[in-house]
Amino acid sequence: MDESVTIHPTAVVDAGAEIGEGVSVGPYSVIGPNVKIGPRTTVGSHCVFEGWTEIGEDCKITHSVCLGQEPQDVKYAGEETYVRIGARNLIREFTTVHRATGEGCETRVGDDNFIMAYVHIAHNCIVGSGTVISNLTTMAGHVTVEDQARISGVIPIHQFVRIGTHSIVGGGSRVPKDILPYIKAAGNPLRVSGLNTIGLQRAGFEPDTMKALREAYRLIYRSNLNVTQAVERIKSEVAPIPEIQHLLEFIETSDRGITI
Repeated sequence: MDESVTIHPTAVVDAGAEIGEGVSVGPYSVIGPNVKIGPRTTVGSHCVFEGWTEIGEDCKITHSVCLGQEPQDVKYAGEETYVRIGARNLIREFTTVHRATGEGCETRVGDDNFIMAYVHIAHNCIVGSGTVISNLTTMAGHVTVEDQARISGVIPIHQFVRIGTHSIVGGGSRVPKDILPYIKAAGNPLRVSGLNTIGLQRAGFEPDTMKALREAYRLIYRSNLNVTQAVERIKSEVAPIPEIQHLLEFIETSDRGITI
């Protein structure tokens, strides 16, 4: 093993694990035979990484994090499935990320995410990059969280729900349907409260982009149109910039329906 690797004497690291240069593993952590840890990633105490789990470079994983356990899914039959986690993620204590169901399938987390304490990312979930997922968020299977989404604390997310890019979900909300990109939503029952204006400004969205998104938001949420009618109006009246195209595609591919 590389001399730059630091493993606490009480940690158990299987000889089959692949450990990158500069990795440190804390006390009482257990690293299984099919685990790969990228360079300079730090692993806190009492962590358990098992199954076919890959972790990218420069991640900071704090205490009692569990990655790569079997999915909580009655359909799972022991097939080879994966957890793949990108680079520069901060994963806080007691977070769990489970392997996928379905031969060769994966649960995936992108790059540069801040995942706070007691978050659960279930089988076949896809989390993009640059997200913030706060304490006690629990995702059921097959949830998708797009890039730069912000999810506040104590939030259960129904299976197959999608959280759109640059959206924000308020704390304590139950999420049974898709959250459109670029909006704010909160409450029980969940309701959309506006465009995520401050978040979009902080992300550097141009004024013309903001104007187009405001018009699309008005047509969907502040007119007397149903969603199908609003989509047709957006296609004919709003500039077809990439953000609008993504919004329309998101609506048209929704299986759960969108939050209104």
